[in-house]
Amino acid sequence: MLLFSRWKILAIVLTCLAGIAFSIPNFFAKETVASWPSWLPKKQLSLGLDLKGGAHLLLAMDANELRKDWLQNIREDVRKQLRDAKIGFTAIGVTGTGIQVTLLKPEETDKAETELKKLIQPIGNAILGSSGTTLKVETGTTPGQIIVTPTEQAFNERLSSAAGAAVETVNRRVNALGTTEPNIVRQGADRILVQVPGFDDTKSLKELIGKTAKLTFHDVHPQIRADEAQATRVPLGYKIYPSDTPGESALVLREVPVVPGDDLVDAQPGFDHRTNEPIISFRFNQAGARKFGTFTKDNVGRPFAIVLDNKVLSAPVIREAILGGSGQISGSFTVETANQLAIQLRSGALPTPLTVIEERTVGPSLGADSITAGVRAGIIGGLATLIMTITVYGTFGVYAVIGLILNGFLIVGLMTAVGSTLTLPGIAGLVLTIGMAVDANVLIFERIREELRAGKSAIASIDAGFTRAMVTIADSQLTTLVAAFIMFWLGSGPIRGFAVTLTIGIFTSVFTAVTVTRLLIALWLRNAKSGKAKISVPV
Repeated sequence: MLLFSRWKILAIVLTCLAGIAFSIPNFFAKETVASWPSWLPKKQLSLGLDLKGGAHLLLAMDANELRKDWLQNIREDVRKQLRDAKIGFTAIGVTGTGIQVTLLKPEETDKAETELKKLIQPIGNAILGSSGTTLKVETGTTPGQIIVTPTEQAFNERLSSAAGAAVETVNRRVNALGTTEPNIVRQGADRILVQVPGFDDTKSLKELIGKTAKLTFHDVHPQIRADEAQATRVPLGYKIYPSDTPGESALVLREVPVVPGDDLVDAQPGFDHRTNEPIISFRFNQAGARKFGTFTKDNVGRPFAIVLDNKVLSAPVIREAILGGSGQISGSFTVETANQLAIQLRSGALPTPLTVIEERTVGPSLGADSITAGVRAGIIGGLATLIMTITVYGTFGVYAVIGLILNGFLIVGLMTAVGSTLTLPGIAGLVLTIGMAVDANVLIFERIREELRAGKSAIASIDAGFTRAMVTIADSQLTTLVAAFIMFWLGSGPIRGFAVTLTIGIFTSVFTAVTVTRLLIALWLRNAKSGKAKISVPV
């Protein structure tokens, strides 16, 4: 345990120097670090919301809107299934929480029910097994009536899936702002927590992440105007959409889009080369390009509508077939709104609108106070630990203190290198780790004392102290490591920050307490042996 080869000593020294090099930039201002030579590490720790300040939003998904959209999709599936089976119907409407179908011939009820049951899908997967079905199909109270109702289990699963998709979409939108380390996590069944350090403009943040940004392309009814449809009846399969186009406050569009927004793969802001007005250029995937090309080829001379969040942005006339799978959207955009909408379209549409239910801004002054208090607590706790260690263990205590200082540098250096975010709980984890590192040294030194009292020689006592204490150190650190992993897995935000710092600290404390301190003691022992005097262990 006390023998170190030259290469092993070199590896330990280089590891410690690397930790110091990566941690040093955190003690200087960004401007100072930027002026350093290019070969020096310049990366600094990202500070969390509680230290740097920023925006905090708690968003809620609209479960009713999600259910409404799902019922509309089910209605289209029911209509298609009955048409494919050549079963006539007089009405298919959304009523409450289900779809009500009225058949043309009541005697076809059994046949229609059998066909509609083909739409039922199991919930679950092949590994965990099925936990229910998506739909419930049953006959109504009047002849020729069938009710199709989505199950609550299916809706909860859909809500869970939509929440996960919304988190990813919000993440992409916020990251497009160029912010560092935003914290975007799901809370409960239908809520999303958004924390953006260093970003105090909650208004623009809400506008960016709150809009659904569902872009679709629809066929315009060739004959009926919106005012005529409102006065009489909207044709089957069509719907009235409000419009921002000049001279038209609303348009009658086919409800099922020609190309859904899911087929959009890119959107970029730009300028029209003829008018120099801000525009948005878009591009479809192969499936969307094919559908868009076929539609424009078959409808030359007719208008089609570009709809964003159920509102018509523009309704240009198709002059020629658009076969390239790309185009542009023009309107009353400013440079800022065009850029923001392009970000929203690129990041994908939200499954449902998000409502802000909690909003606050954390000022940087509060973060500065937190840093000052945390640093002060760390310095006081660290100094008390160093004084106690040196007082109790003498020269070996000095070696332990050197290991503790290197441990702090290694933790900060590793966190900087991996891009971890430092939060206030992270500072607490750092201080706690220093205390745990001392605990490992205490176990080793007390074991050395026991071996000396048992009558063993100095070298044998030191070797036994490190060898036998390792089992206890490994057990204690392993249980702490398991707790840290669980906190990181199940926790979020500050809890994760604490877990990350604690996990890194466990590995560095074992390295410094066992390896670095052992190397220093081995060098001291080698020097003492060269003096040819009786070795007295200063512990």
